[in-house]
Formats: sequence, C-alpha cells, structure tokens
Amino acid sequence: MLARPRPGARPSVVLPLGLLAGAAVDRLVGDPRRGHPVAAFGRAAGALESRVWAPSRLRGSAYALACVGGTYAAARLLDRRLGSAPASLRLALCAAATWAVLGGTTLRREASAMSDSLVAGDLGAARARLPHLCGRDPSALDAAGLARATVESVAENTSDAVVAPLVWGAVAGVPGLLAYRAANTLDAMVGHRTPRHERFGWAAARLDDVANLAPARLTGLLAVAAAPLVGGSPAAAWRALRRDGAAHPSPNAGRCEAAFAGALGVRLGGRNVYAGRVEDRPELGDGPAPGVADVARAARLSLAVERAALALAVGAAVARACLRGWRS
Repeated sequence: MLARPRPGARPSVVLPLGLLAGAAVDRLVGDPRRGHPVAAFGRAAGALESRVWAPSRLRGSAYALACVGGTYAAARLLDRRLGSAPASLRLALCAAATWAVLGGTTLRREASAMSDSLVAGDLGAARARLPHLCGRDPSALDAAGLARATVESVAENTSDAVVAPLVWGAVAGVPGLLAYRAANTLDAMVGHRTPRHERFGWAAARLDDVANLAPARLTGLLAVAAAPLVGGSPAAAWRALRRDGAAHPSPNAGRCEAAFAGALGVRLGGRNVYAGRVEDRPELGDGPAPGVADVARAARLSLAVERAALALAVGAAVARACLRGWRS
C-alpha cells in the first residue's frame, strides 16, 4: 500500500522546469564557439588517455569507468549537496546542465550552412563544412554525396545530441545528463575502430551503444510520427524503420537513419570513405538518393523530433516528481 503524501507536500518541479529552460537556452544561443563544458571534458579525457593508453580492453574499460563513472559520481554528489539549497539554484544547475549537453540547435545550424552551400553550388565550402557534421572524407564527394552524408548525420545526431540527453535527464536528472554526455563524447574520441583504439576504445563504444539503445528507437518512432510535417508518410517511415533499421552495422544509428529515410522518402546508405577506410553500408529506405532540398527537410524533421522528445521528457520528469512526492 502506497504511503499518503505529507499534508502540503508538493512534488518538485525543478527537473521538468530545468529541462525546459535548458532546451530554451539551447534554442536561443546554441553551443558557444569557445569554452564549451563538453570541450573541457574532452581535453581532460584526452590528457588522461595519453597517460593510461595501452592496447588493452581492460585498460580501456578502467579508463571509460573513470571518465563516465567519475562524471556521474561528481554530479550526484553536487546534486545531493544542493538538495536543501533554494529551488532557484537547483533549477539554474539543471538548466545549465541541460544546455551543456544538448546540441540540436548547432546540429541544425550546420545542416543549414551545408544546405546554403549546396544551393549556391559551392562544393568547396560544402566539403569544408562536412567535418563539422561527421568524420566522412569529403574530398571526393559531389553534391549528392554531401547531401546524403548530411541527412545521415542529422538523423543519427538527432538521437545522440537531442533525444538521448533528454531521456537520461528525465530518468536520472543532472547526473544522468552529464554522464550520458560523457559516455557519448568518449565514444567519439576513442570508440572508433582505428589501430590505436580498436581494443582500448572497446568499452567506451559498448557503453555508448547501451546508453543509446532506448533513445535511438524513440528517435525512430518520433520521426515516424512527425513524417507528415515534412511531406512524408508515417506508413513509409514505419516500414523503413521495421525493415531496414537493424541492417546498419550500428545497433542504434540504423534505427534513426531508416526512419528518417522513410519519413523523407529517400534512400540512405551506400559507400562511405573514412580517412582511406571504405565501408559499404546497406541501403535504407525506398526512394531516390537525397537531393539538396532534402537537407533542409531533414533539419525540419530533426526539430519536430526534438520538440516531441522534450515534451515526453518533461512529462516523464513531472510524473517522476509526483511519484516521489507521493512516496515521501
């Protein structure tokens, strides 16, 4: 039998309001060009890697645990220390953490800049812009290849930079926000299968895979629901998600890319070149290859998914607060 709430007890609204406020700040200002907290974490993680690196999964696992577990523990300690602080201070901390880990606005700005370059026919500028979105070698890509790379990056990063942080924030508050971003940043740094990181980065890559299992699938479902907003069909998006989502070598990216492909009515996948390494990816979706106009449509779809994910995260945070208030 559940305990009755204390008379006059009110569920805390710090987390839901903090998520909303942080998302609003991200929409207004995006990421700073200098001094971003995630960049500071990356520098610290890079310095630690230079000291502890070895071609060893065990050493890499300890490294990932130290970086991600340490981030979670520090955030958890700060969260507890501020438990009796004024609500305004706790709200400011949650909003700042949310802003720091979200990247939706910057993602769409990069896609918009790519779209402008492609519309203007400036392939040089477009190729120079692509490394801001993904690690693919742009040197031999034409306009169609650049458009496909951008749409695929927008789809995958809508999960990594938007939906996943909101999910983990709703589930675990500020510690969840910061620990997720630490895991995702670490994967970007050492999780690739290069000779240096194939063994050392194994744990970081697997941790990121686990952290994104639910968010990536939620991203796919939200893209299906939002398909009509970009002139697409939810049925086509659902078909592509179910049929093609598991074909991608990543356990998560394929769900996002397949759903975006179906929603936009395009076909993603094919040959990718990464610093001389060639990968042939399975095709996702049924339509033609993305055109220049599809870059802007992908950005609009990403924004629609972000809005829906934010609403769900805030609703989950409110429900969590109410449940905790009821149990108090």
